[in-house]
Amino acid sequence: MNKVVTERIRIFPTRILNNKGFTLIELSVVVFLVTVMLLIAVPRVRDSVLTDGIQSTVNRLTNTARELRSEAVRNQTDYILNIDLSGNRLWTLTADATSESRDEIKKKAPRLPGDVKIADVYYFDHEKNYEGEMQIVFSRKGYIQPTVLHLSKGESSFTVIFHPFLQTIEILDRYMDYRSAD
Repeated sequence: MNKVVTERIRIFPTRILNNKGFTLIELSVVVFLVTVMLLIAVPRVRDSVLTDGIQSTVNRLTNTARELRSEAVRNQTDYILNIDLSGNRLWTLTADATSESRDEIKKKAPRLPGDVKIADVYYFDHEKNYEGEMQIVFSRKGYIQPTVLHLSKGESSFTVIFHPFLQTIEILDRYMDYRSAD
């Protein structure tokens, strides 16, 4: 009887299944899920790559302005946001800073990232300025010098409006002429 069983094993060997691979359905589901995630993520990544420099500059500028307003009121001293249109730089200092410290701070002022450019600055009731150094004064009473600042990077533009009495800074994701911002 042992002989018969042994022969059966030789004739019909049992197959050992290899469970280390993936089925076609499993692979199809994974490819589908990766495709869906890419369809959602790629437009956001593309937008952030194209506008990241200018968007982060606008965010940094508005956060700096809010901080300067708060510091001016808290410390009861005027603060100044300096804008170098020709050198494409921004820096801050107090109104009572010495000329030596002003020069030192100006030398250390970082440039705006990449192709981001300060297009122009407009003080209300004055002409637009396209070059030189401009200042936005943050008063110890909480006022801001009314100013419109335009930033650009390639085809993208942002308008930042500093309202003198409001606690907000208006940001527009396009170039808006100063006359329509009044």
